[in-house]
Amino acid sequence: MPPVFALVDCNNFYVSCERVFNPKLAGKPVIVLSNNDGCAISRSNEAKSLGIKMGVPVFQIRDLIKANGVQVYSSNYALYGDMSQRVMQTLAEFTPDIEIYSIDEAFLDLSSLTQYDLTDYGHQIRYKTRKWTGIPVSVGIAKTKTLAKIANNLAKKSKKAGGVFDLTSSPYQDKSLEKTKVEDVWGVGPAYSRFLKENGIRNALQLRDADDNLIKKRMGIVGTRLIHELRGVCCYCLDRCPPPKKGITVSRSFKQSIETLNELEEAVAAYVSVGAEKLRKEHSVSGVLMVFLMTNRFKRERQYFNLKTIRLSVSTSDTSELIQYAHQGLKEIYRKGYLYKKAGVMFNDLVPESQIQANLFDVKDRNRSVKLMSALDNINIKMGSSTLKYAAVGLRQNQRWRTVFERRSQSYTTNWDQLFEVP
Repeated sequence: MPPVFALVDCNNFYVSCERVFNPKLAGKPVIVLSNNDGCAISRSNEAKSLGIKMGVPVFQIRDLIKANGVQVYSSNYALYGDMSQRVMQTLAEFTPDIEIYSIDEAFLDLSSLTQYDLTDYGHQIRYKTRKWTGIPVSVGIAKTKTLAKIANNLAKKSKKAGGVFDLTSSPYQDKSLEKTKVEDVWGVGPAYSRFLKENGIRNALQLRDADDNLIKKRMGIVGTRLIHELRGVCCYCLDRCPPPKKGITVSRSFKQSIETLNELEEAVAAYVSVGAEKLRKEHSVSGVLMVFLMTNRFKRERQYFNLKTIRLSVSTSDTSELIQYAHQGLKEIYRKGYLYKKAGVMFNDLVPESQIQANLFDVKDRNRSVKLMSALDNINIKMGSSTLKYAAVGLRQNQRWRTVFERRSQSYTTNWDQLFEVP
């Protein structure tokens, strides 16, 4: 049975999530900002038509925002994560074979449904996802993942396609590939794009028909698989069980520069808490903890960067234990007199929690630790994030290291106190 993939991609996902709970935003230019309300990371089609680029700093477009009534929102990751889960659960209704590729994308295996009209099936996916979650999606269908990506991009751009484009047996496949710039092909980065253009390859059709030896010599096995995928030969199967993460990083830039060790300790403790929660959610433990500090490299002032690597005697996901290790490392790399702009922690050497290597000299009650962390997580899940937190994070208001979200909407789906109210 030949493979058939559908790539389902949420349209302007963060903006679409905001519109679900504020229908008045429909048809208006809307942007969602990154941490500390710095840059535009999601834009409605109306905002794109105004020339607002992805990643543009908000201070550069203040006049444009004011002149055109652009609605601006801080990122609300709790809302977006929950809405993503709802979308993926809806997509799983159409096929049990699904690969969640990112927060707003998923590949579906439609190989067993080729007896149906796949375009019609794609419209059913769009309709039910919009009805059940409020999120609009585009669907690209093809014989390979790479072609499905191209089909999805065309489904978004073409009004005639109506949000669904099937390339499995389309007479317009060559034309579709010709319309696709080579830099827009899945897996072609800036370096490969420059190489291909230097060799006269400017679109996906030319890449598909390129000389195999030329591509293999410069791009290796990745390039060889890419051109085979463009020719309809499947090289990437559905990844139903993605491999576990090799590491977890939690870092933030501060809205205001920080000089004191006490404030840095609070920030690092908060980042460790987030990372440890992620570890437990994935049933993993960390054997290596890294903590780092850096000043603002964009300012003309004394610069400093340092990192401390700590190998743990016993791999763990216990928040309090990890905070102690992180603070030890922080004290070693901290230098008084610098204005720090960013700090973070990295968890490496991850292994499943069932494979913890014990230490003969370990005196910590590991069973008690597991029960305590489980209770902590359960309460925060039921009552809201940070209902319970470690005092090391600090109790003061307006902490300078905290990420700023001045325009954030409510957590409508994950916080009982912020449920949507019908007037």
